[in-house]
Amino acid sequence: MKNKNAIEYIDSHNLIGIKAGKERESFLEIWMVTFENRIFARSWGFAERSWYNTFLKDNLGEIKCGETIYKIEARIPSDLADIENKINQAYLQKYDSGDNAFYAKGITEKEHVEKTMEFVILNNEN
Repeated sequence: MKNKNAIEYIDSHNLIGIKAGKERESFLEIWMVTFENRIFARSWGFAERSWYNTFLKDNLGEIKCGETIYKIEARIPSDLADIENKINQAYLQKYDSGDNAFYAKGITEKEHVEKTMEFVILNNEN
Protein backbone atom coordinates (compact mmCIF):
# COMPACT_ATOMS: atom_id res chain seq x y z
CA MET A 1 0.00 0.00 0.00
CA LYS A 2 2.89 2.37 0.74
CA ASN A 3 4.17 1.95 -2.79
CA LYS A 4 0.74 2.83 -4.21
CA ASN A 5 0.52 6.05 -2.18
CA ALA A 6 4.02 7.11 -3.18
CA ILE A 7 3.38 6.29 -6.86
CA GLU A 8 0.13 8.30 -6.87
CA TYR A 9 1.91 11.27 -5.27
CA ILE A 10 4.84 11.13 -7.71
CA ASP A 11 2.47 10.83 -10.69
CA SER A 12 0.57 13.95 -9.61
CA HIS A 13 3.45 16.22 -8.52
CA ASN A 14 6.34 17.65 -10.54
CA LEU A 15 8.90 17.97 -7.76
CA ILE A 16 9.60 15.28 -5.20
CA GLY A 17 11.95 15.65 -2.23
CA ILE A 18 14.94 13.35 -2.00
CA LYS A 19 17.73 12.80 0.52
CA ALA A 20 20.64 10.76 -0.76
CA GLY A 21 22.71 8.84 1.74
CA LYS A 22 22.75 9.30 5.52
CA GLU A 23 24.70 12.56 5.66
CA ARG A 24 22.35 14.99 3.88
CA GLU A 25 20.22 17.04 6.25
CA SER A 26 17.65 18.53 3.88
CA PHE A 27 15.55 17.34 0.97
CA LEU A 28 16.43 18.33 -2.59
CA GLU A 29 13.50 18.57 -5.01
CA ILE A 30 13.96 16.62 -8.24
CA TRP A 31 11.90 15.18 -11.07
CA MET A 32 10.74 11.59 -10.66
CA VAL A 33 8.62 9.36 -12.86
CA THR A 34 6.97 6.00 -12.46
CA PHE A 35 6.65 3.05 -14.79
CA GLU A 36 4.98 -0.27 -13.91
CA ASN A 37 4.78 0.72 -10.22
CA ARG A 38 8.51 1.45 -10.12
CA ILE A 39 10.03 4.84 -9.26
CA PHE A 40 12.85 6.40 -11.30
CA ALA A 41 14.87 9.58 -11.47
CA ARG A 42 17.68 10.81 -13.68
CA SER A 43 20.43 13.17 -12.73
CA TRP A 44 20.42 16.43 -14.67
CA GLY A 45 23.77 17.68 -13.40
CA PHE A 46 27.00 15.77 -13.23
CA ALA A 47 28.54 17.31 -10.11
CA GLU A 48 30.68 15.12 -7.89
CA ARG A 49 28.40 15.85 -4.90
CA SER A 50 25.15 15.11 -6.74
CA TRP A 51 22.38 12.95 -5.28
CA TYR A 52 23.21 10.37 -7.96
CA ASN A 53 26.89 10.06 -7.00
CA THR A 54 25.98 10.03 -3.31
CA PHE A 55 23.69 7.05 -3.90
CA LEU A 56 26.49 5.21 -5.72
CA LYS A 57 28.47 5.36 -2.44
CA ASP A 58 25.57 4.96 0.00
CA ASN A 59 22.41 3.52 -1.51
CA LEU A 60 20.06 4.33 1.39
CA GLY A 61 18.03 7.52 1.54
CA GLU A 62 14.55 8.98 1.70
CA ILE A 63 11.93 10.47 -0.56
CA LYS A 64 9.31 12.92 0.66
CA CYS A 65 5.82 12.75 -0.81
CA GLY A 66 3.88 15.59 0.78
CA GLU A 67 4.14 15.02 4.53
CA THR A 68 5.06 11.34 4.19
CA ILE A 69 8.70 10.29 4.21
CA TYR A 70 9.65 6.93 2.74
CA LYS A 71 12.95 5.20 3.39
CA ILE A 72 14.38 3.99 0.09
CA GLU A 73 17.13 1.98 -1.44
CA ALA A 74 18.55 3.43 -4.64
CA ARG A 75 19.85 1.16 -7.37
CA ILE A 76 20.80 1.25 -11.01
CA PRO A 77 18.10 -0.78 -12.77
CA SER A 78 19.52 -4.08 -14.02
CA ASP A 79 17.00 -3.95 -16.89
CA LEU A 80 17.70 -0.34 -17.91
CA ALA A 81 18.47 -1.24 -21.52
CA ASP A 82 15.06 -2.88 -21.80
CA ILE A 83 13.05 -0.10 -20.15
CA GLU A 84 14.90 3.11 -20.99
CA ASN A 85 12.41 4.04 -23.76
CA LYS A 86 9.46 3.55 -21.37
CA ILE A 87 11.16 5.81 -18.82
CA ASN A 88 11.85 8.35 -21.59
CA GLN A 89 8.15 8.31 -22.47
CA ALA A 90 7.21 8.77 -18.82
CA TYR A 91 9.45 11.86 -18.61
CA LEU A 92 8.08 13.32 -21.83
CA GLN A 93 4.48 12.64 -20.90
CA LYS A 94 4.86 14.21 -17.47
CA TYR A 95 7.20 17.15 -18.12
CA ASP A 96 7.22 18.03 -21.85
CA SER A 97 5.27 21.28 -21.72
CA GLY A 98 5.89 24.97 -21.21
CA ASP A 99 9.18 25.90 -19.60
CA ASN A 100 9.97 22.25 -18.86
CA ALA A 101 10.04 21.13 -22.52
CA PHE A 102 13.75 21.83 -23.03
CA TYR A 103 14.71 19.83 -19.94
CA ALA A 104 12.21 17.03 -20.60
CA LYS A 105 13.73 16.41 -24.01
CA GLY A 106 17.26 16.78 -22.62
CA ILE A 107 16.77 14.25 -19.84
CA THR A 108 15.96 11.58 -22.43
CA GLU A 109 19.39 11.96 -24.07
CA LYS A 110 22.06 9.27 -23.63
CA GLU A 111 24.18 11.09 -21.04
CA HIS A 112 21.18 11.44 -18.72
CA VAL A 113 19.76 7.99 -19.46
CA GLU A 114 23.08 6.62 -18.18
CA LYS A 115 22.36 8.40 -14.87
CA THR A 116 19.04 6.63 -14.25
CA MET A 117 18.40 5.48 -10.69
CA GLU A 118 15.52 3.40 -9.36
CA PHE A 119 14.15 3.96 -5.86
CA VAL A 120 12.72 1.00 -3.97
CA ILE A 121 10.62 1.82 -0.92
CA LEU A 122 11.72 -0.11 2.15
CA ASN A 123 9.35 -1.49 4.75
CA ASN A 124 10.19 0.95 7.52
CA GLU A 125 8.40 4.27 7.13
CA ASN A 126 8.55 7.49 9.18
